[in-house]
Amino acid sequence: MRHDSLSDALIIIKNADHVGKNSAVVPASRLIGDVLKQLTEKGYLNNYEYEDNGKGGIFNISLNGRINGCGAIKPRFSVKLRDMERHEARYLPAKDFGRIFVSTTSGIINHLEAKQQNKGGVLLAYVY
Repeated sequence: MRHDSLSDALIIIKNADHVGKNSAVVPASRLIGDVLKQLTEKGYLNNYEYEDNGKGGIFNISLNGRINGCGAIKPRFSVKLRDMERHEARYLPAKDFGRIFVSTTSGIINHLEAKQQNKGGVLLAYVY
């Protein structure tokens, strides 16, 4: 029984990437799709595509071997812009290395975009 679909998807992606696979398959949801879009835009994945299998759908993901670590942030902390540095130090190994994904009123963005737009939000996941 799955409780956190985003966490399960990121673990599948990380494990497949670490053993050298070229692809991974994760269950589909809107949240997972938005995070995959961010991962693709930042170059951590080659691409992904949605496939409807009659049971809710899946994402077929093409990996490129750039993920060193990723995971969901639990509990999903609400964070103000001024507190973002503390969470960067907690979840990322070095400054300006990796991304934290934040759910804001304008959608899911990474922490650097949140700083530029002067927005806080809810922390979802990290990748480096």
